[in-house]
Amino acid sequence: MNAAYEFVTGPLAWLAWGIFLLGSAFRLASMYQLAKAKDAPSLAFMSWSYSLRSIVNWLIPFNALGWRKSPAMTVATFVFHICLLVAPIFLVAHVMLWDQFFGVSYVTIPDSVTDILTLVVIGACLFFAGRRFLQPDVRYLTTGKDWLALVIVLAPFLTGFLAYHQLLDYDLMVILHVVAGEIMLAAIPFTRLSHMVFAVFTRAYMGSEFGGVRHARDW
Repeated sequence: MNAAYEFVTGPLAWLAWGIFLLGSAFRLASMYQLAKAKDAPSLAFMSWSYSLRSIVNWLIPFNALGWRKSPAMTVATFVFHICLLVAPIFLVAHVMLWDQFFGVSYVTIPDSVTDILTLVVIGACLFFAGRRFLQPDVRYLTTGKDWLALVIVLAPFLTGFLAYHQLLDYDLMVILHVVAGEIMLAAIPFTRLSHMVFAVFTRAYMGSEFGGVRHARDW
């Protein structure tokens, strides 16, 4: 079991980070080339001010019309993304790994708080799943790719929760937790999770078009 743990936290972790970084760079370069080939004029009206204006306004809960139309979804989305980022970044065990491998250490949050954030992420995933089942228009648009992305996000948090509380075999859950996290990291550039990388560019494009061309707000 120790050999398996060393493998998933060593070579496999490096592979996951490599796929994430190189894959993200490749996808961004591909998007730029595609935009340049098919819609070159759009690059001319890209604006820092309109881009930032759009990004900031969409980051404010209930500020955009789309957020106000679906309050429950808005709350779930914002809480989900905050917990999704805060829990793994500031978890004591994760910071210890950064310190062990790279000599990087920073402030952490108590495990009890991380535990609550993990439950929030799991609950939000269940909410999103229920919405895809129960809301007709969302169910119609849902594909296997959407379910895959949801499972990929849920897996590391569920296995981490089970490992922390030792509800099943601890060693196995820890290894599954690490592998699930690495799968999520490697999958980001190539699945629905790619919005983690591309959302800021999409928002910048929309903000620039609406602000510089249509002279209107995009929120």
